[in-house]
Amino acid sequence: MSPAANQRSSTIPASAYLSIGEVLAKLRPEFSDVTISKIRFLESEGLIEPQRTPSGYRKFTPGDIQRLRYILSAQRDQYLPLKVIREHLEAMDRGLEPPESPGASPRVPVAVVGGGAFPDADEFARDGADLRLSRDELLATADIESNLLDALESYGLVTARRNGQHYDGDAVVVAKAAGELASYGIEPRHLRAFKSAAEREAGLIEQVVTPLLRGRGADAKGRAEETTRTLAALSVRLHAALVKAQLGPDLRS
Repeated sequence: MSPAANQRSSTIPASAYLSIGEVLAKLRPEFSDVTISKIRFLESEGLIEPQRTPSGYRKFTPGDIQRLRYILSAQRDQYLPLKVIREHLEAMDRGLEPPESPGASPRVPVAVVGGGAFPDADEFARDGADLRLSRDELLATADIESNLLDALESYGLVTARRNGQHYDGDAVVVAKAAGELASYGIEPRHLRAFKSAAEREAGLIEQVVTPLLRGRGADAKGRAEETTRTLAALSVRLHAALVKAQLGPDLRS
């Protein structure tokens, strides 16, 4: 089972699991030709990984059903072979979205890259922490050259996660912004001040949030996460306003 699937299944209540017969009943209205044998075949091909009860019966999660719907749709509507579908599923397990059309490649979710000048608190909940991109995928998504990424990594502005094998959504945003700044002559070495300021701001937010995490209430973690997102969004707005104020009226007009 993939790490992402394993993490999701650990948070699913037992009542949410379905038997293979119940899954078939849910899929039949949309896919009239689906059978139990076909579901078992897709499992044997490694495209789905339902859990098993101690007695050996399959139990499917809502995520398994969503995965089956994608497989069956890709076969019926796009005539994709299982090899291509498997590649797409592996990309989706890394946080990518399926291709919009046949022949296209999986893509980074728009919410990860963002682009708004002032992100609100909700956007910090969609930070792409589960995204796992290879180096080549990061270069393509951020539209930067390899030497720029090397420089960003040397200054600690971008770091590969997952044992140094993959890059997350934060790396995408930093690399993309750095690439756009580089077009104006602002190099990675100039960005160290941004990193230092971000570390100080994050430390300040942690001072506020840490006591909330130590709370005994059932909603302590939720309140801490919400506070973190709100403070992060406010810090971005404040930082932008302070930079704007320092530029002076002539440059802001």
